[in-house]
Amino acid sequence: MTAFPEPARTLWTAYADSRRRPRRIHALGVEHRQAARRLIAAPPEVVPERESPDAYVRRSDDMIFICPWETRLRSWLAFARFRQETPAVAAASFVPPMVAERAMGEFERWKRSGRPLHPYILTSNWHVPVAWFVPFAGTERCLLLGAAGTGYRGSADGSRESAGRGPVTAAPARTLIYVTSMYEARRRVGTAIPVVRARPGTGEGGLLAAGRLEALERWLDGFHPRALVELDYGGLVHLLDDAALRADQSVAETGVALAAMARGEVELTVAMYKRLLARWRPVRALESAN
Repeated sequence: MTAFPEPARTLWTAYADSRRRPRRIHALGVEHRQAARRLIAAPPEVVPERESPDAYVRRSDDMIFICPWETRLRSWLAFARFRQETPAVAAASFVPPMVAERAMGEFERWKRSGRPLHPYILTSNWHVPVAWFVPFAGTERCLLLGAAGTGYRGSADGSRESAGRGPVTAAPARTLIYVTSMYEARRRVGTAIPVVRARPGTGEGGLLAAGRLEALERWLDGFHPRALVELDYGGLVHLLDDAALRADQSVAETGVALAAMARGEVELTVAMYKRLLARWRPVRALESAN
């Protein structure tokens, strides 16, 4: 909270204590419903008219951590990527050209105002980029799985779950999340960059490129040194069954791949990358499924 200047600090402090804000366990669903309502409108509202007043809130060691949703900024950035990656004829089938031009015109005016283009949240569709696994350790995993009629059980130690283990909560959550300190995140990314840079293309198709890690490093450098960093699988957890989520050790596998790469053990590096590919390739394929 101390990273925010006044009056934002006072506003976010009051927000964190408010009973009306979306609770963390429901916040992702709230974001999704709001976005869906905007996109099914006629015409679609690709960018909300006002910035979201909401944020993700976490309390740890008597400290409050705030991550603003920044829905408007993130929508602009996402729509700009969509237009770059989608042929104009196909894009027009999703968003009428007049709506698209108006949204991007507003974005240009917003940028000219001098406001930062450094979002608190990075998003990726249909997969987690391998570079995003690097800031974390396997022991920093928190997995919540749903079991009909039995509540929801969580594991925060990276271990596999079984029926009857872990604390039970009545909240309908299904989540896989990693949390680490900003110090550890920066240290791990900073350690990985020279290893990957020294061995470009190692592994399957160069899954872990130095440029992607460098971009992640620049993003991390924009935050308070005592901040927390989270990797949230978000809606991807609904594309994977319980067994797949329990077995998902992508963070640990990425760590093993980097350690093997540093030692020059190409076979082990490739083996870990093949595991990552086998897990994520079918998920990414859903993006173009009918």
